[in-house]
Amino acid sequence: MADTELAEVADFLAGHAPFAALPARVLRALPARLTIRYHRRGSSLMAVGVDNHDLIIVRSGAIEIRDADGGLVDRCAEGSTAGSTTLIGPNPSRFDVVAIEDTLALHLPAEVFHELSQAHPDFADHFDAERADRLRTAVSSVATNPAGEAILRTSARDLVHRAPVSVGDDVTIAEAARVMTDEGVSSLLVMDGRGVVGILTDRDLRRRVLAVGVDPAGPVTSVMTPDPVVAAADTSALELLVTMTERTIHHLPVVEAGRPLGVVTTTDLMRLERVNMVHIVGDVSKQPDVAGVVAMARRLPRLVEQLVGQDVAADDITRVVTTVGDAIERRLIALAEDELTAAGHGPPPRYCWMTMGSRARHEQALGGDQDHGVILADDAPEGAEDYIGALAEIVVTGLEACGYPRCEGDVMASNPRWRQRLTGWRREFRQWIHEPTSDAVLTASIFFDSRPLAGDDTLHARLAEDIAAWAPQGHNFLGHLVAAAVANEPPLGFFRGFVLARAGDHKDTLDLKRGGVGAIVDLARAHALGAGLVSVNTRSRLLAAGRAGALDPAVAASLVDALEFISHVRLAHQTRQAASGATPDSRLRPSELTPFEQRTLREAFHVVRDAQQALAQRSPGHLT
Repeated sequence: MADTELAEVADFLAGHAPFAALPARVLRALPARLTIRYHRRGSSLMAVGVDNHDLIIVRSGAIEIRDADGGLVDRCAEGSTAGSTTLIGPNPSRFDVVAIEDTLALHLPAEVFHELSQAHPDFADHFDAERADRLRTAVSSVATNPAGEAILRTSARDLVHRAPVSVGDDVTIAEAARVMTDEGVSSLLVMDGRGVVGILTDRDLRRRVLAVGVDPAGPVTSVMTPDPVVAAADTSALELLVTMTERTIHHLPVVEAGRPLGVVTTTDLMRLERVNMVHIVGDVSKQPDVAGVVAMARRLPRLVEQLVGQDVAADDITRVVTTVGDAIERRLIALAEDELTAAGHGPPPRYCWMTMGSRARHEQALGGDQDHGVILADDAPEGAEDYIGALAEIVVTGLEACGYPRCEGDVMASNPRWRQRLTGWRREFRQWIHEPTSDAVLTASIFFDSRPLAGDDTLHARLAEDIAAWAPQGHNFLGHLVAAAVANEPPLGFFRGFVLARAGDHKDTLDLKRGGVGAIVDLARAHALGAGLVSVNTRSRLLAAGRAGALDPAVAASLVDALEFISHVRLAHQTRQAASGATPDSRLRPSELTPFEQRTLREAFHVVRDAQQALAQRSPGHLT
């Protein structure tokens, strides 16, 4: 290196730990003992199982460190280092180090590293602390035993142990019973040419045949349960437990693309560990009045605190918060129907109560407000709107008592605009997609994250099918979505420092929602709707977009990691607030974070910013 370059490197090192603490004479002499190397994005700097003899100092660009199982250990920017574990400990390397940007790196030989460590204790202490941070990350990932949180991590697909046993809808009761005996199953599916039309269980045979003397030569369709409740293959075990508890059923067919994969039983669920942890969900459905539901809702912050303390993944915790919230809202709806019936109103018209926003995405954190609407069947009788209006007022009041604030934007079923017949909703979405305006799309974005919660699911399914078909054709609509997705910039400054609020009640705080979780949600929505995907969960949207080629799979995986980390930091912050009696929010002071959390949070924001820039470059015509 030339003298001027040596001086620049010395200045650079002087700005970063632990070199900043070295005596000036040592620092001035150090650049001449380094080599500088260029690493193209995607190239390997270190590999698992290969010896390494250099400390790598990132001069510009960024690198990523992963363990032997592919787990992310750290992302390092300018001034960060890698490779110390093989200099302090034995070779070969236990980590892969890859350049995630075009990177210029300074390589400090092992002998120089050891000289500095022996002569300057602060220099050695720095790398001991760094190793402890990374070790803590590795231990944390190992300590979160998947089996320990089985109820949260297991899907319906995972619980299916065998292909479904089925019979046609033209067999007799005796023939069906014989199949169950031969196959050793406690239930079987009754199928016609289109799919599942019923389910027959051993309990049905006892109660509907033997106990009442029904002729076994009769048709199986006369004693089966027609049109049984089914679960999608990706449904979590926790959601299965809630469904089976609320509906008092013990067998649940699992379907994928209309095809049955098998049947999950309550016995399958009870084999999982930690079921007691979520008994709150089952207890909600048993409450006889609103006061009982409110009492159950007050247990939620403590449950979240326990899960955060156990290092349960943020994705799992938000699913728990969502599932408890779903149970509370469903119970309040049922109680509201009972109240209206007792007052002489009803019966209820055919309707679908849909939840929206973070709850619909299974991503609700503490402190979330209400977001919901109602789809009324087109053939509902005249005056049905009045019934739904009264129902909505009761439910909204009950949710407020349970700790769910009213939506500031009035996106609630109590607002007449958001309780419409199916034809009205189709008109709304058609206008948003085909005749969009920036403000309207921004306001309406929450409606594109919805799912049915109570009532007739088929009404929502018909609307969702229309949206998935229309969205990819709405060029201007997608343009507004892309513009919104790149507008929420992460709170990261030019030199990777945090950007904090400068004034107001939140002065000197960091917003983890707007440019963090919210920005990732916006990116996932833009990619998913552009590809005509029906998923609403952000993680599912990102991974599905990656599989569909709408998003680089590596970027999708990085965004999932970023969402997980930012969400975990937010949940930990909210549980601290709840424990102190404060209202949970998404704003925290950087001083609340450990150095590791600050560093990783910066990298998570960097991932978001890169993804926004990639979307803007890929869709320049969409930016309006």
